[in-house]
Amino acid sequence: MYTAKVLEYFYKINSLDRLLWASARIGWRGGRILKTIETAKSYVVREDILPEAILKTVRVKEMLTRGDALTVHEAVEKVGMSRSAFYKYREGIEPYAAQDHETVTAITLILEHRSGILSGVLDTVSSMKGTVESVNQSMPVQGISVITMNVNTTLVGETAELMDRLRGQEGVIRAEIVSTQR
Repeated sequence: MYTAKVLEYFYKINSLDRLLWASARIGWRGGRILKTIETAKSYVVREDILPEAILKTVRVKEMLTRGDALTVHEAVEKVGMSRSAFYKYREGIEPYAAQDHETVTAITLILEHRSGILSGVLDTVSSMKGTVESVNQSMPVQGISVITMNVNTTLVGETAELMDRLRGQEGVIRAEIVSTQR
């Protein structure tokens, strides 16, 4: 049986998944730990005043993302920090640009179910510098498929132009924006 002490341990190692799993397993629904997670504050801080361990954590995360290092062990050795320090700070630091400046647009399309139509839609999004983050396609019914996709439209000049191109494409019956998140 899990106790509050174990739940505190999971919180300290920044493992929200394990914390939620353990709390659900014992039927624990409140208390200090989950409240602390919900009320965590964020700050914008200049890079030059950050401690070296935080800066090294950012470098390790970048190395792992780019593929410059295959494992955490390899990356922390390259920057000269301990694995425990990396694991301590890894969930608490993200580059500012990666947090709030992206725009994701949910688009629903009704397409004729023919070979190459969806591929053409994806090519159009790509040519406009959009990044498809997810695509869901329904089973075709009477030769028509419904497609829902989330597109990162941060680099797309005008979303209206993207939608006009999609609507004018052969095989696209209808294209609508469902939502936009910034």
